[in-house]
Amino acid sequence: MGEFLLITWSCSFEYWSFEMVVLLSGLLPNPKLETSVLSISLNTCWMVYMISVGLGGAVSTRVSNELGAGNPQRARLAVCVAAAIATSEGVIVGTTTILVRHIWGRLYSNEDEVIKYVAKIMPLLALSDFLDGFQCVLSGAARGCGWQTLCAVINLGAYYVVGIPSAVLLAFVFHVGGMGLWMGIICGLSVQAVALVVVNVATNWDDEVSLSDTPMKGLSMKSSSQKQGDEGHRPNSSYQALK
Repeated sequence: MGEFLLITWSCSFEYWSFEMVVLLSGLLPNPKLETSVLSISLNTCWMVYMISVGLGGAVSTRVSNELGAGNPQRARLAVCVAAAIATSEGVIVGTTTILVRHIWGRLYSNEDEVIKYVAKIMPLLALSDFLDGFQCVLSGAARGCGWQTLCAVINLGAYYVVGIPSAVLLAFVFHVGGMGLWMGIICGLSVQAVALVVVNVATNWDDEVSLSDTPMKGLSMKSSSQKQGDEGHRPNSSYQALK
C-alpha cells in the first residue's frame, strides 16, 4: 500500500497544481472570462499530455527491464531515445498549437473575447506542453530506477514551492491575470525538468543494475527456502501407500 501511494503522490502533486490554477482564476477581476480560458487551456494541456504519459510509461518499463536484465548501457540508451522522441513531439505539438491559436478557441466558445484570449495564451501552452512532455519522460526513467519517492519530492518542491507561489505573485501582485497563473505553472515545470535532467545525468547505471539485483536475489533466496520447506513437510508417497 505504501509503495502504491508513493507512485500516486508523484502524479497527484502535479495534477492538483494545475487544478489549483483554475480555482485561483476565479479570484481574478473577471472570473468568468479567466476561468473559461484557463479551463480550455487545462483541457488542451491534458489532451496533449496523454502522448507524454504514454512515452513516460514506455521508458519506465524499458528502463526497469534493462536494469533487471543487467544491461545498464541499454537502459541509458532507452532514456536518450525517449528524450529525443519527447523533444521532437514537443516541437511538433508546440508548433501546431501556435499555428491553430486563432481558431482553437472557436471549438469551445462563440464569444470573441474568449477566442482572442485563448489565442493569446496558446503560445504559453505550447511552451508548457514541451516542458511537460520532456519531464514526463525523465520522470518515467526515474520511476524505472525505483525513485518514486524522489519524483514525489521533486514534484512537491517544483509545483508548491516554486510554481503556485510564482503563479499567485504574477497574477495577483503584478496583475498579469490568467496568463500569470499559467506562467507560474511554467516556472514549476522548468524547475521540475531541470531537477530531473540533473538526476538522470548523474545516474550511475552500473550501480543501478547492482541495486536492482539485490531485491531480486533476496526474493529468489526466500522463494528457494520456502520451496525447500514445503518439500520437507511433504509426506512421503511410498509411506502413504503402505499406510
